Amino acid sequence: MSKYAVLVGMALVFTAAAGKVLIKGVRQYKMNKAAGTPFDSSKIQMYMGAFNSPMTRREAALILGVREGSSEEVIIQAHKRLMLLNHPDYGGSTYVAMKINEAKDLLILK
Repeated sequence: MSKYAVLVGMALVFTAAAGKVLIKGVRQYKMNKAAGTPFDSSKIQMYMGAFNSPMTRREAALILGVREGSSEEVIIQAHKRLMLLNHPDYGGSTYVAMKINEAKDLLILK
């Protein structure tokens, strides 16, 4: 009898772990679909430097991963993609989200 209880317990643990992985995958798929771009972590280039006190246009472009002279549409798409990955409501940092918004505002207000 106890052998079956152990098997049932292991099956429940496996099912819960598989469900968790499935839920994370569905959430990632929905975020990528909303952004309109496929997610490929090997192509992501991150800005690893410290933030300057008054943000420069160059730093803003590096944060968003665009060129300084990019069109408003490209800047907005990059902003949306980054905010989907870094939004505070989904576990991202409030400070990083603030810097992403600041970068977008700086580049759009040329």
